[in-house]
Amino acid sequence: MSDPNDKNPSEEPKIIVDSDWKEQVAKEKEAASAKAAAESDSGNSEPSKQAPDDKPVTAEKTAPTTDASATNEAEQGGEHAAMQAPPPASFEVLISMLFTQAMATLGQIPDPASGEAKVNKPFAKHYIDTIDMLGEKTKGNLSDDESTMLSEALHALRMMYVNTKASS
Repeated sequence: MSDPNDKNPSEEPKIIVDSDWKEQVAKEKEAASAKAAAESDSGNSEPSKQAPDDKPVTAEKTAPTTDASATNEAEQGGEHAAMQAPPPASFEVLISMLFTQAMATLGQIPDPASGEAKVNKPFAKHYIDTIDMLGEKTKGNLSDDESTMLSEALHALRMMYVNTKASS
């Protein structure tokens, strides 16, 4: 019997690093441009339009991706394409959103507009009370993970609330 800690060098996984990804992207763009040009030459009913930066703009996606937000890009269009897809609706996501808002009102997360952390204890108390109310209303209907998450979130927020000084 052989020792499982003894590994044959030929059995170790090989790490392959693609260091030339920019060249790959450039090739994909060229292929997409060529395809768009071929489609417009063949009398496609949806002709390509030339953007100011000389990149072809077509009705279909030009580069294959596996990112979920990129998949929604073709469906949603320009402005919303840069945003990520929202997470699936769940109790955990709801608690996380309320927890994040409470942390922001306790000055733990800076305001994106000003970059300053602002304390607003009345709103922090509102978010903490909302999470507590959800816990009371869902008592007996939560999974063990959901119940644990709820109690730990409430504990952490209450400790932060007590330790946070109100801004004047």
